[in-house]
Amino acid sequence: MGWRDAGFFLRARLGGALTRWGNRRNPALAPPAPLDDVMRGPRTPLALTGLLEGRSNADRQAALLRWLQTRNFPIARHPFETFEGGGENLSVDVGRGDRIVVLAAHHDAVPGSPGANDNAASVAILLTLLERWTKREPAGVRVRLMFPACEELGYLGARVWVRDHGIRGIAGVLSLELPGVGDSLALWDAAAETPFLGSVRRAFEGFGLRADEGYHVVGRIPVFGSDHRAFADAGVPAYGLTTVPAHEVPALRQFIFSPLRTMIRGGGRRPKPFDTYHTAGDTGATLDATALDRMVNALTAVVETLRSP
Repeated sequence: MGWRDAGFFLRARLGGALTRWGNRRNPALAPPAPLDDVMRGPRTPLALTGLLEGRSNADRQAALLRWLQTRNFPIARHPFETFEGGGENLSVDVGRGDRIVVLAAHHDAVPGSPGANDNAASVAILLTLLERWTKREPAGVRVRLMFPACEELGYLGARVWVRDHGIRGIAGVLSLELPGVGDSLALWDAAAETPFLGSVRRAFEGFGLRADEGYHVVGRIPVFGSDHRAFADAGVPAYGLTTVPAHEVPALRQFIFSPLRTMIRGGGRRPKPFDTYHTAGDTGATLDATALDRMVNALTAVVETLRSP
C-alpha cells in the first residue's frame, strides 16, 4: 500500500460517511424495476437506465453482466480485490484498428442513492452504442466500452485496471458522468490541448454543437473526479464528459471549483445536475430522454471523427 492509495482510501471513506449522513433522513428508496421487465423492454437509453437504478452495487454489477451475457457479447472480465474494496470491471471491444478509444461508465453508486444519473444513465448510453456498433462496427479504430466497478471509491476499478493491463494502444479516454440532465455538453479535466481533445472538439462541432454554447471545455476540477483520471495519471489524454443545462454554466463553474463556499453562499443550493447528485433524488424521473440521445449521437460523432479515412 502506498501513500497515494491510502489517500484514496481515506477520502472515499470520508465521502461515503458524509453521503450516508446527508441521506440519513430520506425515506426508503423505491424498489427497482423488475429486472426481467427491463431485459425484455425497450432498448432506449432512458429505458435501459432501469437496468441498474435503485439496485445495490452487487445487484447492479450482476444485472449488467446478465445483460451482456444474454446478448452474447465478448466480455472481458476483470475481478479485483484490494484493501480499498473489490468488484469486477467489465468491458467489450468493438471495431478494428491499432488505436483504442476507451468510453467508460462506472456501474456502482453511493449508498442511499438510486444512482440513475450517477451513473446508470451512462451505462445505458454505452449499452445503446454497443448494440449499434455490433451491427456496424467502427472502421479504423477500436472502441473499448468499459464499465468499471468502485468508481465511488476513488475510481478504484479503473486504477486497478490500468495497473494490471497498462495503456498500450490507448489514444484517448472519455468517462461519462451525469449525462441525463441538460442541453449542452461539458468536457472536463481538459487542462491542455492534445490531438485527442482536438478530435473531440471537431466531432462536437461537426455534430452541430458550438463552443461555449453547445459544449464547454473546462480545465482540471479540484474536487470531483472519475475513471478517466486513472488513465490520465498514466499519461493518456483522458477527460470527463457530462451533460449540463446551458443556463446553469456560470453557477456550475463556481460550484465545481469551490463547492462548499458556493453552497454556503447559495443557502445550500446546488446547480443542476448536482442538485440530485449522491442523493435519494437521483431517480429516472429526473432524466431527459433528449439529453441521453444527444450524448449517444455525440459519442457516435467522436468515433466517426477518429476513424481512419
